[in-house]
Amino acid sequence: MTQINHSELEPDGEAADLWSEKRNRRVRTVAWVVIGALLVTGGGATVFALLFG
Repeated sequence: MTQINHSELEPDGEAADLWSEKRNRRVRTVAWVVIGALLVTGGGATVFALLFG
């Protein structure tokens, strides 16, 4: 069985830092979007419960 060297597929040095920074930025953006969506939907449900509860 042939073993694949994955280190050839991954960036190294400065390219790895740039890739890591982009990934972290994307993860933070997705996290904030999820938090915002939870606040909007949860806040909307709370307002409707108070108005029509």
